[in-house]
Amino acid sequence: MNPDLQKLQPYPFQKLAKLFGEVTANAALKPISLHIGEPKHTTPRFIKDALIDGLNGLANYPTTVGSEALRNTIAHWLHKRYDIPAPDAKTQVLPVNGSREALFAFAQAVLDRSKADPVVVCPNPFYQIYEGAALLGGATPCFLNTLPDDNYALNFAQLSDDVWQRTQLIYVCSPGNPNGRVMPLAEWQKLFEMSDRYGFVIAADECYSEIYFGDKQPLGALQAAQRLGRGDYKNLVVFSSLSKRSNVPGLRSGFVAGDTAVLERFALYRTYHGCAMNPAVQAATIAAWNDEAHVIENRHLYAEKFELAIKELSPILPVSKPDASFYLWIRTPIADTAYAQQLYRDYNVSVLPGSFLAREANGINPGANFIRLALVAGLEETQEAVRRIAEFTNKLN
Repeated sequence: MNPDLQKLQPYPFQKLAKLFGEVTANAALKPISLHIGEPKHTTPRFIKDALIDGLNGLANYPTTVGSEALRNTIAHWLHKRYDIPAPDAKTQVLPVNGSREALFAFAQAVLDRSKADPVVVCPNPFYQIYEGAALLGGATPCFLNTLPDDNYALNFAQLSDDVWQRTQLIYVCSPGNPNGRVMPLAEWQKLFEMSDRYGFVIAADECYSEIYFGDKQPLGALQAAQRLGRGDYKNLVVFSSLSKRSNVPGLRSGFVAGDTAVLERFALYRTYHGCAMNPAVQAATIAAWNDEAHVIENRHLYAEKFELAIKELSPILPVSKPDASFYLWIRTPIADTAYAQQLYRDYNVSVLPGSFLAREANGINPGANFIRLALVAGLEETQEAVRRIAEFTNKLN
């Protein structure tokens, strides 16, 4: 067996199951889950219909690069959403089976094992796939702590020049998971300068880009590159998904876009990996990217839940609205694991301890004493959950 498998840590939800297994939840209360970022809003009917109408495509083998219609649709969406020239649909766009699969596979294609001790840099806390992809790609993950005192910015000075010299890939997430922060243009400029200096590839995870508040659209990586005169997207690839945007996490549909040379090699890898998208899924994907009305409604639903959650929790917890995404990242009055366990035991509400999303780096675990709430449940269930959280926290205080 691959010895690198031994380096993988238990997934956060495995840790949570073990933590909750030590206590018994209050059976008098209906369980409410806010620990996992799984969209629970209704999947739009027209997407289901497009999936059904596309079933005839099951009679054919799909190609790795997807249909021309799908790639053109994605390129057009990027043009409209970010006000940038439409990427070349043939060379700068590639459909993928959800961003999770692609984020992992990307490292396997990018990393050069022939070089001594390659490094993959990740934000900390982070989406656990980044670390797993690095380890199974034969690299060492190194972490940039994102801290509230710095407004969760990427502080590149945390790593030495020696580490940056060995860095081949960096994962960034904007809007961020779990803090919901959107990277500003100045931070992108610094990151691009670092990439030019050290030659590493940037994997920009943008799966939360369409869940924002009001009319302030989050800045995207391709958009930042265009504004900074980097129209070739050198060493930059973005990862996007329909899961959160269109409430179709089970569809497993997303795309990558960016540097032509990098995507050419990634497409070669995917051809051997067997990552072609189901033709029926391609049909549903085209329908989803071509419609914005359901996305606007989706944002309204989240905005309503954020408003009620912040109103209920702000008097007793340091909570504020993020730039984007559907998470609340909240500092806890006691240890995050104890808070989550006792909340589950006494009020049957599941939240995720922040320390489970991070690793110790520079002497600290930046997720410690935080919890992540995913406001994915329905309005009434969310309202009941935050009421219980408020009551529980008041008792602690």
